[in-house]
Amino acid sequence: MLNEYPRPQFERDDWTNLNGEWNFVFDDENAGEADKWYQCFPSARKILVPYTYETALGTIDDPSYHQVIWYNRKVDLTTNGKERIILNFEGVDYLAKVWVNGSFAGVHTGGYVAFSLDISKVAVDGENDITIRVEDSFSCVQPRGKQRWKEESFGCWYVQTTGIWKTVWLEKVPSCYLANVKITPDIDHGEVSFYAKVVGRKNDTDTMLCCEITLEDQEVCSTNIKVDADYVSFKLSLANENEPWKVALWSPDNPRLYDVKLTLSEGGANTDRVKTYFGMRKISIDGNKILLNNRPLYQRLILDQGYWKESHLTPPSEEAIIKDIELIKEAGYNGLRKHQKIEDRRFLYWCDRKGLLVWSEMAAQYTFNEDAMKVFTKEWMEVVEQNYNHPSIIIWTPFNESWGVERIYSDKRQQKFTEAIYHLTKAFDPMRPVIVNDGWEHTVSDIVTLHDYSEWGEEIADRYADPNEILYNRIPFNKHRYAFAEGYSYQGQPVIISEYGGIAFDSKEGWGYGRKVQTGEDFLERFDSLTSAIQRLDYVCGFCYTQLTDVQQEVNGLYTIDREPKVNIAKVKKINETCI
Repeated sequence: MLNEYPRPQFERDDWTNLNGEWNFVFDDENAGEADKWYQCFPSARKILVPYTYETALGTIDDPSYHQVIWYNRKVDLTTNGKERIILNFEGVDYLAKVWVNGSFAGVHTGGYVAFSLDISKVAVDGENDITIRVEDSFSCVQPRGKQRWKEESFGCWYVQTTGIWKTVWLEKVPSCYLANVKITPDIDHGEVSFYAKVVGRKNDTDTMLCCEITLEDQEVCSTNIKVDADYVSFKLSLANENEPWKVALWSPDNPRLYDVKLTLSEGGANTDRVKTYFGMRKISIDGNKILLNNRPLYQRLILDQGYWKESHLTPPSEEAIIKDIELIKEAGYNGLRKHQKIEDRRFLYWCDRKGLLVWSEMAAQYTFNEDAMKVFTKEWMEVVEQNYNHPSIIIWTPFNESWGVERIYSDKRQQKFTEAIYHLTKAFDPMRPVIVNDGWEHTVSDIVTLHDYSEWGEEIADRYADPNEILYNRIPFNKHRYAFAEGYSYQGQPVIISEYGGIAFDSKEGWGYGRKVQTGEDFLERFDSLTSAIQRLDYVCGFCYTQLTDVQQEVNGLYTIDREPKVNIAKVKKINETCI
């Protein structure tokens, strides 16, 4: 069970975890809202939140599609009328309507982002009744990632995820409180910038924000800032002569983090207290090189889809999250590409703590029209805002393999849409590179990424011997795919082979890329051939192997879906680290 604080980058002491047993009903006739189930919930079975009805851990274990489902439970609250009560959802797929004590509390659309509802006006002191209606669909307009849109799984698309699939929780905040804070490191000047949003500030009361920064329990600096608007921004110097770089830098080898205490006060009395943290790191591009903290970075990544056998997209526990990160590091990788999923914030927290680089990739749509553009833009920018502060995230990847923009090679509207998303992302976050259309047919993109599932390294070596052939669209590199869309050209960006491998063992069920291998020795021979060939390409500055674990019918992981190794992982590590 996921019992830990779900939002570790913005933590308060007064909170209640609502994971656990809820009442649950399928509403296949879509009658619940008209019949006012939020006032009188019908007889129901039980489900274990945050695991969905499709999963074994959810206890229902029904993989079939149901468009409308309902949840209900009672919650005891103590209120004094001076506090706000915030109901938080880390992830509900896809459209959620919420009622508290029979009164409508709010609605949210988007399956991969967290949202919060202020339920202060409808909550009561004592027992409260919370009811949630969730509507999902097989629509290809909604961002679905690897969730199937047919009754049966196919290709690399798996059982859908419907309903609550991340932690649900309550917190109490004062009438004047901090809604969020955006933290931006600047290692070149030894400074960190804060941009905080304050809710409920009274114009006739002095409001102050105190910021205290520590490093490994040692005080670094502090300041008191007068809050005279709904937003407040300030900058602090972290310069310390005892640090080799004047500041403690965050990196995979040494993931040092600064801790922050933010205290909001009104009229001299403290109201809100929040704990957070940040990492001083810089990701930048110099010509065809990617730099971490102004030094060249060779990225050894593994593609990670974040699925578990008994719980699908939901991590089964905190221990499972930590185990996956440790498995990645043990295999010699310094990062991962989180594929078609916005992962649990506890996962990102542990990547921050343990030092693992993350590419954050949006869940794809599979059609292009006006509605799809609006839906995608809204949810993607919510993702960027929510996960901005995580130092482990070094790259944003809004599009993959032309999914949702399948005619991007020549369609000007689709090209302009990807350009718009690129520039909107850069406007909110100018410090991270953005990859547009990972794999092929790039428009504007800070990095050129290529997907290549050749079986042997000789094919890689031959295909990429002359980089100009592919990078300047003279030849297709992936059957009929080109590196750039029409009207766009290579501008000297860094190049990464961001998908390759996908080697599967011979079995009656499941699939991988290319012919399957028979033994561990066969696997390592092919893995070494491919990985070494990429490492020898001097203009390529990283790779991403497909993939960490098996996922349902796709059986090309280094590990089974139960996290059992298929090969000698120490030998995989040795091959991966040859480039160091």
